[in-house]
Amino acid sequence: MSDDDDFMQDSGDEDYDFEYEDADEDESGDVGIENKYYNAKQIKIDNPEEAIDEFLGVPALEEEKGDWGFKGLKQAIKLEFKLGRYGDAVEHYRELLTYVKSAVTRNYSEKSINNMLDYIEKASDDDKAYQCMEEFYSLTLNSFQNTNNERLWLKTNIKLARLWLERKEYGQLSKKVRELHRACQREDGSDDPSKGTYLLELYALEIQMYAETKNNKRLKALYQRALRVRSAVPHPKIMGIIRECGGKMHMSEENWEEAQSDFFESFRNYDEAGSMQRIQVLKYLVLTTMLMKSDINPFDSQETKPYKNDPRISAMTDLVDAFQRDDIHAYEAVLSKNPDVLADPFIAENIDEVSRNMRTKAVLKFIAPYTRFSLSFISKHIKISVPEVQDILSFLILDKKLNAKIDQENGTVVVESASDVERLRALQEWSASLRTLWRAALIDGEGFKNDELSQLHGMRGGTMLQSGLGGEAPTAGLRAGNARSRAGWKGKGGQGSKAGLGAF
Repeated sequence: MSDDDDFMQDSGDEDYDFEYEDADEDESGDVGIENKYYNAKQIKIDNPEEAIDEFLGVPALEEEKGDWGFKGLKQAIKLEFKLGRYGDAVEHYRELLTYVKSAVTRNYSEKSINNMLDYIEKASDDDKAYQCMEEFYSLTLNSFQNTNNERLWLKTNIKLARLWLERKEYGQLSKKVRELHRACQREDGSDDPSKGTYLLELYALEIQMYAETKNNKRLKALYQRALRVRSAVPHPKIMGIIRECGGKMHMSEENWEEAQSDFFESFRNYDEAGSMQRIQVLKYLVLTTMLMKSDINPFDSQETKPYKNDPRISAMTDLVDAFQRDDIHAYEAVLSKNPDVLADPFIAENIDEVSRNMRTKAVLKFIAPYTRFSLSFISKHIKISVPEVQDILSFLILDKKLNAKIDQENGTVVVESASDVERLRALQEWSASLRTLWRAALIDGEGFKNDELSQLHGMRGGTMLQSGLGGEAPTAGLRAGNARSRAGWKGKGGQGSKAGLGAF
């Protein structure tokens, strides 16, 4: 927050903090203090060192601690921090906190302290500044604890925990979160319903930490606990964070439907909060639509429709359009023209599954009219590498979506006739049934006596039974069937088979 922004914030706060005075009261002292303050504001850009001295002179003019002294110290602290005078900034911040107890209103002091900490966080760009910022937080927490201001103590601690999350200092974050959880519990160890809002903020912080560290087991438990909190009216951004992490968790488990539901709820909450994260989550929503292989356009809903033509997500819009039309060439073109789509690690991690689905469908559709083709022929037309073509065909064969054999040495593929396979399977089942009947009726059973059986063998029909039900004939019959199958396969496709041979 800039100094000018802070000035505007101060002015806004002053409008709400009225102090009624008697008409005959002498205001000459306040006028002098006010003039000194605004004089310092005018020179702080061109001469910040002199402005600091002017701001620090404001509190000395007050007989009792009041608003003008508080404002003067705020401005001096920011300038000192900006100029790298961290020791002076810490000392004057300690003085500033003495005003919080009685000199200024509670709401005004809370807003001012929060704004001050935000300013310090954004300006902490080196180790010394970071150490100074930690001292600011330590002084703030001690001050609020001493004044029994638990609400502000909790808010400041959560702000500090959020800072550690941004800096990926998970050790300190874990300790702080445990401390805050204890502060939000009743004496019996159960969650305090009156602090439900703080609990949800803590859950959001922990869920983000476990999402970043890929601890899905712990993430899932906290996610479910967070959704069971009913005693809070959280800021929609907090619920947006929880739902977004839940969606990513479901994605890692390939639970596309639950992921889609969570991303949609996350988008709605971010949109309500006015957070720019809604755009990124909307991209995740489009991604899950493709992973679900859904024909429903994610921009058909009332909430998402206004963003359909937003240039920030145009690439994802084009991707889902190409996906739902099974247009592999348009899909690949969108990815090659928009490399920023893969800049998000989460999208980059999951888009491979979508791309493989697209390429698998494209290969299956392209080879439909052919009985023989080469791997390079498919690679050329689908515009993917030969090894990937082979991987896709192997998957289709193992998944029984394609009845074919791959000759890796020659790089060719032969598709077997489905009708021949079914006929051979029927013959094998018929032969097995006859063997079972022969064994049950004539050998193991008592349907024929021995003399009858010998007479039966002597009959001409017995020869038929023996040849039809014995061990050799069925095999010979199957070989003949195979020969007929091969002869029949040569005729499959007519000229289409020749077209397939032309692919070599």
